[in-house]
Amino acid sequence: MSDASSRPNRCAGPSPLGRRALLRSALAVGSARLAAFCPGNALAQTSPTTGPLLRVGPGQRLTTLAAAAAEARPGSTIEVQAGDYRADVATWTQDDLTLRAVGGRVRLLADGAHAQGKGLFVCAGRRMTITGFDFIGARVPDRNGAGIRLERGSLTLRDCRFDDNENGLLSANDPSITLDIERCEFGAIAPGEGRTHNCYVGSIGRLRVVGSYFHHGHTGHLLKSRAAVNHIFYNRLTDETGRASFELEFPNGGLGLVVGNLIQQSASTENYHLVAYGSEGLVGPRHELHLINNTLVDLRPAGGVYLRMAPGAQKVRVINNLLCGKRELPPGPGWEQHHNYFVDRSAFVAPERHDYALRPGSPLLGRAEEPGAVDGQPLRPVAQYRHPCDTAPVPMDGVYSPGAMQI
Repeated sequence: MSDASSRPNRCAGPSPLGRRALLRSALAVGSARLAAFCPGNALAQTSPTTGPLLRVGPGQRLTTLAAAAAEARPGSTIEVQAGDYRADVATWTQDDLTLRAVGGRVRLLADGAHAQGKGLFVCAGRRMTITGFDFIGARVPDRNGAGIRLERGSLTLRDCRFDDNENGLLSANDPSITLDIERCEFGAIAPGEGRTHNCYVGSIGRLRVVGSYFHHGHTGHLLKSRAAVNHIFYNRLTDETGRASFELEFPNGGLGLVVGNLIQQSASTENYHLVAYGSEGLVGPRHELHLINNTLVDLRPAGGVYLRMAPGAQKVRVINNLLCGKRELPPGPGWEQHHNYFVDRSAFVAPERHDYALRPGSPLLGRAEEPGAVDGQPLRPVAQYRHPCDTAPVPMDGVYSPGAMQI
């Protein structure tokens, strides 16, 4: 273990019994804090349904999603019976739509079909919500097919899965778009020609990603965002045996709050950077990166680079991170960088199972520092990622440690 910061260590860690007590306390009192952790939290802003209810599935009047999309009106709720829907693609333009799976998962299998040459779903309405859908196998003639193409409006995804697509989700460049991703999985990407990102967000107004799992990339990035504002909280971005390029990229800068994430670079990557900021030039008025309480794991045998930072950002804060792999994190001019620690894999409970919690009795337990807030958003974690695709609350009155896992 070595210290990657210039600030002194503080506090001793709890005993194993104390850690279990903290866990019980967190589970008992933390859910309300978690629900409210982020301004604009979609969990707390779901609008009541005002339109008609449409049911889709075998034995229903509507048997396809395409038919439901043609019939839906603003405010409609579309309940879709669990099962496989093959070559059933759709374009959604109405506002305030709610799509939800009923009785299990809804699996959309492309089978060569696509909407507008873009993907399985094309979404262009405001305040649309999709829950419980799997998007599988999107292919289009220009080889840029997506499970979802977000063209306009605003979208909330909950408990959705993306697998074997040319892109998982791809958004347009429109500053009025907002995107919330909660408890979703962006899995293995189909081999392509480089435009193969698990999730690629264009120049939109705001992106929020919570409790989600990005893994097994192919040439492209696990998560790439050009959004002006990015809240990336409590996720797992682990390439594992994939061949992703960057694990997390903000190519045009913007405001990036990156808190409580497990970010792991595979041994077979073709690019040695884990997190990149401003690599295609800074665009827009505000450029800040706050990299707080993450666990960054570099499995590249020759060693990689934890953070590639283009010059010109107004603020860079790198605080309370655990860095496993290459023991180097060069500071940039004007960076606030402290309470970051280099560790070996032996510091974690079970790294072979992606359990990157610090071992009981670790001298690093309790050695984090309060990171403050940005625009009213506290940056001390109130939750941590829980596999698969979920979060668990952590106590705010307990021991505060570096890294993504608090308990």
